[in-house]
Amino acid sequence: MSDDELLAAIDLALAGNWQGAHEIVQEDEQNANAAWVHAALHRIEGDIGNARYWYRRAGKPDCRVTDPLDELRSIRATLTAS
Repeated sequence: MSDDELLAAIDLALAGNWQGAHEIVQEDEQNANAAWVHAALHRIEGDIGNARYWYRRAGKPDCRVTDPLDELRSIRATLTAS
């Protein structure tokens, strides 16, 4: 999965389209960055157990950021900086 696809998923989530964002990230369950976005999406949904699963898949610790939308903005910044 390309960073452009992940950025599109983040943009959808930030615009309130959780389902559209989720459909994109679940297309590549082996991609660590997709798993990271996937985790944040499940935090938005309120499914913390599922979010923890995806953080593990991403090789990331559970997020300590209170607002999952802020986490998505942070992920976006990381992806655009690389």
